[in-house]
Amino acid sequence: MTIYQQILDEIIKSETIIIHRHQNPDPDAIGSQVGLKELILANFPDKRVLVTGFDEPSLAWIAQMDHVTNDDYHDALVIVTDTANRPRIDNPNYCNGKKLIKIDHHPNDDAYGDISLVDTNASSASEIIADFAFSLNLTLTTKVASLLYTGIVGDTGRFLYPATTAKTFRIAAKLREYQFDFATISRQMDSFPFKIAKLQGYVFDHLEVDQHGVARVVLSQETLKAFNISEAESSAIVSAPGKIDMVTVWAIFVQHEDGSFRVRMRSKEKTINQIAKAHEGGGHPLASGANSYSLAENEQIYREMQALFD
Repeated sequence: MTIYQQILDEIIKSETIIIHRHQNPDPDAIGSQVGLKELILANFPDKRVLVTGFDEPSLAWIAQMDHVTNDDYHDALVIVTDTANRPRIDNPNYCNGKKLIKIDHHPNDDAYGDISLVDTNASSASEIIADFAFSLNLTLTTKVASLLYTGIVGDTGRFLYPATTAKTFRIAAKLREYQFDFATISRQMDSFPFKIAKLQGYVFDHLEVDQHGVARVVLSQETLKAFNISEAESSAIVSAPGKIDMVTVWAIFVQHEDGSFRVRMRSKEKTINQIAKAHEGGGHPLASGANSYSLAENEQIYREMQALFD
């Protein structure tokens, strides 16, 4: 029995299914989470399927979450999509169901779940769920196709990132056979509010770049407030430094209200996820996140990025 069939069997046996994803969601987190919900309902309309987590305002155009209570977890199947490790799962009640399934495409450093489906060759969790649907000949709707396509487009940077494979294109093409407005999805991802444009200008003005193209910028709470930007909204400029030809590796240090920092790291070629793992983070070889608790740790992370070129 394939792992896809095992997961389908658990879905079939369960009356209530609750789907989680990671904190600070991106389009793939929401696309895979809600796409899976709609896929299950398209094939098993009598089941109760709920999605849970923080409703990120900047991604409300994709989907919104359900109201989920503690009692909902009784005898429920819990599925977590697009989340590499347990501390990043949004809503700690994920462990209160009868069974837990992990569906992810990040390195499997935290192999949680009674069933763990991890494909690090996939571009996104949305690609895995689309492959799950196509492989098992499940019924897809236009809504399902739109959500999974959105997740794939988001995690591949509109098919620009190295994780984009021939299989990614094949799955995206099959999803495009459904009549949703794919152009609007791409425009939505490529546009941002004027205040984000101003913040992007700040990033370019304050970016520090060394002789190897290792770059960094700090977005303090004072700066975020000056631009009226939330910590979540600041993720919109994470790719900006990479548009500069001389920049090879970069980090954006976003300060939390408690003074600690969320570190968003990106690279064009050098592997950076080991640095992230050393600082309570992780992710893909070229796209990772970490945590820092002081300016001194920010400096240490930057030095470790520079050491990639020693």
